[in-house]
Amino acid sequence: MSPVKTVMPDADINNAELRIAAVEAAQGKRPFDILITGGTVIDMVTGRLRKADIGLTGPLICSVHPPGEFNTASKTIDASERFISPGLIDMHLHIESSMITPAAYATQVLPRGVTTTVWDPHEFANTCGLAGMEYAMAAASTCPLRILTLVPSCVPSAPGFETTGADFTADIVASLLNRKETHGIGEVMSMQAVLDNDNRFHAIVQAGLDTGKRICGHARGLSGRQLNAYTAAGIETDHELTSAADLMEKLEAGLTIELRGSHDHLLPEFVEALNSLGCVPPTVTLCTDDVFIDDLLGKGGLDDVVRRLIKYGLDPVQTLRAATFNAANRLQRPDLGLIAAGKRADLVVFDNLLNFNATMTIANGQCIAQDGKLTRAIPEQPLPDALKNTVRSSEHWNATDFRVPSASSEVTVSVIEKPRFTAWGERQLPVREGYIDVPEDLVRMAIINRFKSGSRPSVAYLGQWGTWSGAFATTISHDSHNLTVFSGNEADMALAANTVAQMQGGLAVVRQGEILATLALPVAGLVSEKNAKSLAEDFRAIRRAMDQIADWQPPYLVFKACFGASLVCNAGPHLSDLGIVDTTLRHQQSTPIGTPP
Repeated sequence: MSPVKTVMPDADINNAELRIAAVEAAQGKRPFDILITGGTVIDMVTGRLRKADIGLTGPLICSVHPPGEFNTASKTIDASERFISPGLIDMHLHIESSMITPAAYATQVLPRGVTTTVWDPHEFANTCGLAGMEYAMAAASTCPLRILTLVPSCVPSAPGFETTGADFTADIVASLLNRKETHGIGEVMSMQAVLDNDNRFHAIVQAGLDTGKRICGHARGLSGRQLNAYTAAGIETDHELTSAADLMEKLEAGLTIELRGSHDHLLPEFVEALNSLGCVPPTVTLCTDDVFIDDLLGKGGLDDVVRRLIKYGLDPVQTLRAATFNAANRLQRPDLGLIAAGKRADLVVFDNLLNFNATMTIANGQCIAQDGKLTRAIPEQPLPDALKNTVRSSEHWNATDFRVPSASSEVTVSVIEKPRFTAWGERQLPVREGYIDVPEDLVRMAIINRFKSGSRPSVAYLGQWGTWSGAFATTISHDSHNLTVFSGNEADMALAANTVAQMQGGLAVVRQGEILATLALPVAGLVSEKNAKSLAEDFRAIRRAMDQIADWQPPYLVFKACFGASLVCNAGPHLSDLGIVDTTLRHQQSTPIGTPP
């Protein structure tokens, strides 16, 4: 008998011929396609560890049986002294944040045991519109990594408060949801709009309810009445946890928790809170959200989150259950998350229960990776022209463009205080030679609409951001991804901005008129087709250069804060290309001059 053929990336496990073959193989009436012997199976239902052999027919697990019960198979894999888990499920991520293509991302995470990801491609959507979505869906359809693509809800994240490269109305979202390639609505970040029953966002959420697909959330800072109202709208998930108390309140609110690894300083208190419950609740899952390219190559993806949670004291089996069985249940995917007959053959073999070093990954019944390497290359999806040349600001900026003029001798200015959890501040500043004189303790921030020519910088001043001796420019600037610049002086800002624009997107670090480091991201201003290892080296050079020009104060004043400083949908003041805005207060001012609301 010949092995049952499989189709990647998500083979039909309910095929009649396949099920007949599986029933026969489970009874020893025909050979398995693959027999995995000698391993210790982690049972995600009981939490027990047991010695068992696993028989696969095509993409299906057809038998989990005592060791040595069967010995006929087309291929036998010896997993002696190793543990076998269902493939890991990353419940929320943005592939674009790793600055590589979906195929390149899969190349990194499949060997580490990740077999399923839930991708919200709102970075591609905000920069390239429907062309970005079409590319995302096409790339997911041909990738052996199971990529469940969501329909972005926030294009832009805060309509009327920022400019992006596209506008996904409720009709567009509904149309995309009706396609089989999509699996739900991406994180609904416009929290205030939901609370206000804004017509646009009510219709977007309703489109998800009408299709019965999942509606993912972003509920940072919501509590009490506001949290109840947000979940009452029909939103199911949250990954924006800020404390152990926040975690517990979100659990009690019935949200699916996507515990993310991108804020490591919070993980110990999350572990302590979960351990106090005596078990990890079934609504707790894991995610990466955003992982920079150097961290992805050096530390991993979801496997790194698993390792850190275990290091901080969470039980290994319960950690893996959150990353597999819990995730599959919340996704309503009964074919995933368990090692049992009748389930999909997504498996990872690893060497121990602490370091979680994957030695083999099986996806849809095929050995896709072994000893840290893919068994075959993953073809790249062709990039459409619409994802190239997306930085359309053709101006050459000078230092004056980043200064704020005034005819007064002294002005009151609004200041955006603190990174991450921003607050309104106020300063009296002198005016010299017609421009505001900015003191050393304030950092200049500017955003330029990169989606049309003729755009001028929008400027704000940041308090409690340390002292900067140079400039940083980036088109990775959540979630509009406009050209964003930070600096202690305007001349360096101009050089950094011009450098990034000339590269058609990316990152640049400048000090005293010298370009210290650059990284070109010409695909949507977010991604490179460059070799991942080389790209990671370039990004590490950016990090080193940033350490030379800025004084970081963890956990909030860190390099990563630069990429989220423009996230205008979050509470508090933020800068967009339209000026300083506060979506909670529905406030907008075009320049920093003026008294805060």
